[in-house]
Amino acid sequence: MGLSRIATVAAHFGRDLTFGLGRVAALAEEARQARAAVLVLPDGTLGGSFTDFGRADPEQPAPALDPDGPEVREVVKLAGDLVVCFGYTEAGEHGERYSAAACVSGDGVLGRHRKVHLSPAEAVYRTPGRGFTAFDTPAGRLGMLADYEKAFPEPAHTLAADGAGILACLCSWATGSRTPTRARDRQARLFDVYDCVRAAENQVVFVSANQAGVLHGTRFLGSAKVVGPDGTTRAKTGSRAGLVIAEIDVDAEIAAARRARHHLEERKPEAGVSAPHSHETK
Repeated sequence: MGLSRIATVAAHFGRDLTFGLGRVAALAEEARQARAAVLVLPDGTLGGSFTDFGRADPEQPAPALDPDGPEVREVVKLAGDLVVCFGYTEAGEHGERYSAAACVSGDGVLGRHRKVHLSPAEAVYRTPGRGFTAFDTPAGRLGMLADYEKAFPEPAHTLAADGAGILACLCSWATGSRTPTRARDRQARLFDVYDCVRAAENQVVFVSANQAGVLHGTRFLGSAKVVGPDGTTRAKTGSRAGLVIAEIDVDAEIAAARRARHHLEERKPEAGVSAPHSHETK
């Protein structure tokens, strides 16, 4: 594929869908002007995220959207020649509510994901998804995770084993409620550690987007970043809203990282660890 410019975002998205779509339009244009190929937006891009993971928040839920409805079609239109990953609450056919993500370009929907790993509070009002599948895009094979799922090794491994070279993790990761500074914030440390570890252990490009600002009393971390297959951070926002871009030759860097030690191939299924799926690149 050669060099790719990958953009990720820390930004505030709330319940107002018109505002959210306007912000998507502005960020897509900023990424396009910077010659990005991929733009990763946070969990809850359309309608905001779940806002209290200590207790459920049924009084102010995010709007549940039709996965083929006008809001998703508008993001397809705004994406144009970009590959754009974004999050929203999806309405199921029988009244279910999913924490969902879609990956689109101007050609339509390229891939979808429903969050599998829910917090106890989320699980009261959300239905879990069923798995993780990578998919092909104009920028290469890609897989998506939602927020808390990066705390577990299996989702990222499953996507990498399915041939994904880029993992997009769409987050609404909040600060620790009682920590006085970011440097002492346990959630900030974990957020950064998981990003780097998931990239390094799977030898892939890990792109983490996050909500920023405050929604219904919940303060989000920001700290969007792009991490290379060697586990080093190539670009990162601060705690405030921002867009950053890393220029990476995804295929070449993955090949270089796996030349000496190929983690996926060297796993031991007989020891209870799943073997990678075979995947033929199209």
